[in-house]
Amino acid sequence: MKETSTVDRLLRNMNNMHELGKQRAFELGNPFYAHYKEDGGYYRKEMPTGEKYLVTVEIIMDENDMPVEIKDTVIKQIE
Repeated sequence: MKETSTVDRLLRNMNNMHELGKQRAFELGNPFYAHYKEDGGYYRKEMPTGEKYLVTVEIIMDENDMPVEIKDTVIKQIE
C-alpha cells in the first residue's frame, strides 16, 4: 500500500491550503499570519513555538509595490 504525502492529502481538500503556508513559515522560523472572522478584524499571529496573538498588521511595500516587511502590533495573547 502506497503512503500518501502530507502535501497530497492537503491538496485533496483545497480549504486547507493555508496549512501549507503555515508549515513553510514555521520551517523558515517565521510567524504565520491569518485573518479569521472570529478575531474581530484583527490578524492572528502564530509563532513556531505555538504562541498565538491578536495583532494589527502594516505591510511595508517597496517601489515596485512588492511586500518587503510586515510590522505588527500585539493587541493581546490568546489561548
